Amino acid sequence: MTRTNAREIAIHLTFELGFSDLSADALLEQALRKERFEQLGGEEPLYAQFPNEKQLDYIQTLVRGAFQHGAELDGYIAKYAVGWSFSRIDRMAAAVMRVAMYEILYMPDVPNAAAINDAVEISKHYEEENTVRFINGILGSFVRREQIPGPAGEEG
Repeated sequence: MTRTNAREIAIHLTFELGFSDLSADALLEQALRKERFEQLGGEEPLYAQFPNEKQLDYIQTLVRGAFQHGAELDGYIAKYAVGWSFSRIDRMAAAVMRVAMYEILYMPDVPNAAAINDAVEISKHYEEENTVRFINGILGSFVRREQIPGPAGEEG
């Protein structure tokens, strides 16, 4: 499983949290089980391989972080979604941006460009082209205007 696949699973789970009364930990406990991957893997290639320990940790970190910092991340999305109310933003698009923004803000070992590029590529599986451009624009503006440095001085 690649880091991109792990990131996409984290986005799925972050999206799912929007429809659930479960905490991030409870959802992760249910979702990150070999039996669930075996069940989903037949229909969804993303779940064909169960994550290794490092990948599980990465998925858990992203989902917990996006959940715990949800209000802050949504505030950034609303700030940079000029002319849009947050309630108009598609829930999958919001989940993609929450995960990417969490990585940019709280995971300094992840290059900003990698977080944004993966968010854009993953969103192409779920969103129309206009929404993909919207996501790219918000994430790019977020990094530039908040002046968030990446690893080893990478410019945001």
